[in-house]
Amino acid sequence: MTEFPRQSLAQTGLEVPRIALGCAHIGKNGREEAIGIVHSALELGIDYLDSAPLYKTEEYIGEALQGVPRDSYTMATKIGRLPDGRGGFIFDYSRDGVLRSLENSLKALKIDRVDILHIHDPDVDDKYEEALHQGYPALDELRSQGVVRAIGAGMNEWEMELDFSRAGNFDCFLLAGRYTLLEQTAMGALQEWRERGIGVFAGGIFNSGILATGDSEVASYNYEVAPPHVRAKARELERVCKSHQVPLNAAAIQFVWAHPAYTTLIPGADRVPQVADNLRALEFDIPPAFWQELVECGLVDAEAPLPGTPGAWA
Repeated sequence: MTEFPRQSLAQTGLEVPRIALGCAHIGKNGREEAIGIVHSALELGIDYLDSAPLYKTEEYIGEALQGVPRDSYTMATKIGRLPDGRGGFIFDYSRDGVLRSLENSLKALKIDRVDILHIHDPDVDDKYEEALHQGYPALDELRSQGVVRAIGAGMNEWEMELDFSRAGNFDCFLLAGRYTLLEQTAMGALQEWRERGIGVFAGGIFNSGILATGDSEVASYNYEVAPPHVRAKARELERVCKSHQVPLNAAAIQFVWAHPAYTTLIPGADRVPQVADNLRALEFDIPPAFWQELVECGLVDAEAPLPGTPGAWA
């Protein structure tokens, strides 16, 4: 079992490891596979699990955690979606919605508390006002009561997260897909959060698939089929990878790992072997010349912290 470095999260006293398991897709191949993925992560030393009601995997996680000491892992989940009674969800960031969502999650997870509670995807349906003025006060209340230790927001839009960080007292943010090997649009926000001591979790490291699978007609980007300009850039990244004999997924995960603003990386898995694959990708020896060529070709921002350079996470 690997011991991963840990960082304290703001003023919460909560220490989180540098790598977690994203549970959005663990149920893709059924209950047994989902339970196996969680067990594999724990056996490999990945003791931070990130979930959400929207993923429909919390019951699997609850089964997998039976018999596991509660203090031996960190659990994060999210609010903002409530079951609609027809197998889907409705947006609800009200105080009552927050409390109902948390209660549902605790029941599904079979635990008495979560450590981190996020506002989930208010950017999807422009729920900024409701999420900030109703959802956030409810989370703040839960934190002050000691029900949860840290509060944050998880979404794909760094602009809304930055607005949240300036309007409220958040401990952390989960940002998906906006700082990756394929795009680095969130550079300014990451720097501000780092300077302010706000934790940042990296989701969507592979941009929902294309940086793990490479280019193809069905490659996924931002949860949809990748458009032509994204596929073209992915092909260029693959070309440089091949010339240096570097796996694309290794380059993708190590690039994000290097940014010092990130507290934790949250790669996902839908098969048990992928958990270990992610760790192997993180440990793959990539030559400095590879990163330099990416900069010279204009494939990554010249200001981005590169692995092995001053200012990057060691």
